[in-house]
Amino acid sequence: MMYQKKKFPFKYVYDHRLQVLELPYVKEELSMLILLPEESQDGSDPLLKLESELTLDKLHEWTNRNNMDTQTEIIVHLPKFKLEVESSLAEILMGMGMTSVFQGPKADLTGMSSQGGLFLSAVAHKAFVDVNEEGTEAAAATAAIVAFCMLREEHFMADHPFLFFIRHNPTNSILFFGKFRGPS
Repeated sequence: MMYQKKKFPFKYVYDHRLQVLELPYVKEELSMLILLPEESQDGSDPLLKLESELTLDKLHEWTNRNNMDTQTEIIVHLPKFKLEVESSLAEILMGMGMTSVFQGPKADLTGMSSQGGLFLSAVAHKAFVDVNEEGTEAAAATAAIVAFCMLREEHFMADHPFLFFIRHNPTNSILFFGKFRGPS
């Protein structure tokens, strides 16, 4: 389990019984966003309910820093996990209409090289998220400051399923998302 105590952007969404936490990476260009629904008392799956109700507008609203508490110490417990995804994007890009760069005679990559005849034969994409005892790469690079006064604290105990997102903050674009169900 990763443990940190720090002032992280945090919000509780009462209508959805949901904790929202932002873990900014170094220089805050990227952030890991975690949506942690409360465990249900009736045997239903709160993560399934969250997934069915989640929209991009709700995600933007819940994770907007202007709507989040940034002054409260958050005690964060997050399980260790690593997720890697590797895929070929050529088919996807061609399906979106980007075909000429894959066709030798039609491709124009002169902006990359003055040598003619260049074209793409493949586009590979690899992404990973790694959370360990020190935190994410960003969280491990930032130091916690302990204040000697009584501060309000929130507990963020991610010991049950949650959704996570990696966001590019300047554009508010989601670059990666996943679901943590438990150790495998």
